[in-house]
Amino acid sequence: DEIPAVIGIFSAFGLVFSVSLFAWICCQRKSSKSSKTPPYKFVHVLKGVDIYPENLNSKKKFGADDKNEEKNKSAMPKNSLHLDLEKRDLNGNFPKATPKFQSSPDLENLSPKLFAERKKDSVSPDSLKSTTSLSSEDKQDKLGTLFFSLEYNFEKKAFVVSIKEARGLPAMDEQSMTSDPYIKMTILPEKKHKVKTRVLRKTLDPAFDETFTFYGIPYSQVQDLILHFMILSFDRFSRDDVIGEVLIPLTGIELSEGRLLMDREIIKRNVRKSSGRGELLISLCYQSTTNTLTVVVLKARHLPKSDVSGLSDPYVKVNLYHAKKRISKKKTHVKKCTPNAVFNELFVFDIPCESLDDISIEFLVLDSDRGSRNEVIGQLTLGSSVEGTGGEHWKEICEYPRRQIAK
Repeated sequence: DEIPAVIGIFSAFGLVFSVSLFAWICCQRKSSKSSKTPPYKFVHVLKGVDIYPENLNSKKKFGADDKNEEKNKSAMPKNSLHLDLEKRDLNGNFPKATPKFQSSPDLENLSPKLFAERKKDSVSPDSLKSTTSLSSEDKQDKLGTLFFSLEYNFEKKAFVVSIKEARGLPAMDEQSMTSDPYIKMTILPEKKHKVKTRVLRKTLDPAFDETFTFYGIPYSQVQDLILHFMILSFDRFSRDDVIGEVLIPLTGIELSEGRLLMDREIIKRNVRKSSGRGELLISLCYQSTTNTLTVVVLKARHLPKSDVSGLSDPYVKVNLYHAKKRISKKKTHVKKCTPNAVFNELFVFDIPCESLDDISIEFLVLDSDRGSRNEVIGQLTLGSSVEGTGGEHWKEICEYPRRQIAK
């Protein structure tokens, strides 16, 4: 009789202990629910943005400046959490704020005196207008100076050109206020010898120090040659910017006494070179119902000589622009060794708007060259803001939709 009584007492104590333990665990779970951290998947979606309130003060927040952080700290309580989820992209990243001004190495090396002078000039708006107008005029008039040397080696019967440096080049990149200059040199009039220097990054006073030797040129023919230096700025995303050019006729220059050091001012590229570049026959049709533009590149004729053999390998690149931003591009096949190329290729472009006022289309006729970069033979633009035949052609396209108009 004593054994069942002892077992009943122990089982009662065990039941009471288990019930009290279960109640204690439930209370602990309820109290810890308020301070529980979010799951790992939510943190992973935010890609490293710290969402815990206790760490917001110590770690750097994304997508905000220091001044905005101080304002947010004063406006929000300590334990509050604020994330602009609407400003994030589909991947959960915050967009990077583009700085209005980028510092360049030239600005970092400015002396305090020059910085003070610039501050004085920027006091009044009138002075700002005057300084900007002067700087624009100086940029247009002065494109820098090119330094080079000429020499003739009688033993090897070779003509030697050394490109030393260029000083005072204009800034072709508006963001960094620098250029990536390089020089192309051609010996005219035959254009048999074409060379170019390496690209020097982010400088307005490039020091090339490169020497080019041309063999097989008799000294008697040197007087009939013309040196053509083309100064360009490299652009990775579009066509290289032309800074200017230098033309040196060698008539009257004596190289028999030795090396001759020379310097010349860089001038604007001669606009007359773009005249007489041939003709391009194109046909366009605008479909107002489907908002599409059909472009047919038919043929080109009377293209200039751009190769040693006297013939070019032309092809046409078609670029569609909306509000000065390129939205689509196409190109034809290359036609070998002909100044009169027949393409007969059709392209269809989707127009993003019903109106054609902000749309323009550009035709670039290029010479394909495997050895070097393709050279532009000529350019043609059609649009509402274009003067001449390009504007007239575009006006007819807008006035007569669903009609193929060729010019």
